[in-house]
Amino acid sequence: MTVTIRPATPDDVPTMLGFIRDLAVFEKQPDAVEATEAMLHDALFGAHPAAEALVADIDGRAVGFSIFYLTFSTWTGKRGIWLDDLYIAPEARGAGAGAALLKAIAGIAVDRDYARFEWWVLDWNTPAIDFYRAKGAIAQDEWTVQRVDGPALRTLAGRD
Repeated sequence: MTVTIRPATPDDVPTMLGFIRDLAVFEKQPDAVEATEAMLHDALFGAHPAAEALVADIDGRAVGFSIFYLTFSTWTGKRGIWLDDLYIAPEARGAGAGAALLKAIAGIAVDRDYARFEWWVLDWNTPAIDFYRAKGAIAQDEWTVQRVDGPALRTLAGRD
């Protein structure tokens, strides 16, 4: 069994969207995915890409993916990477694909002289938390996530 990490291609979009839907089910939000193949294609391969993606293959078959985008830290004066999604199909977990994706993204950050590689993890997902801790991740517990979306976003923008 050989794990290979490669940049995503436009042909991977349907598979990645399937993985995104599977991840939403795992995260107990099966109806939350609004993205379409066209939206994902445009975000990754359009005129102004918003993110980058890697695919994990085992023996030539896609078993997982990661999508990440750039951040910026005024404190370091450098860019960073924000990992939006990392998903490995259940039947492929434990084969090293998740670790290989993390290593590949960390390598991108180092090669580009970025300061950080960050992500969220749900507080109930203890297998993922344990996995990330084993890879050297440190919780940023003093920070809380804030979000404005939907009608509240329109109100904040003065567009309601």
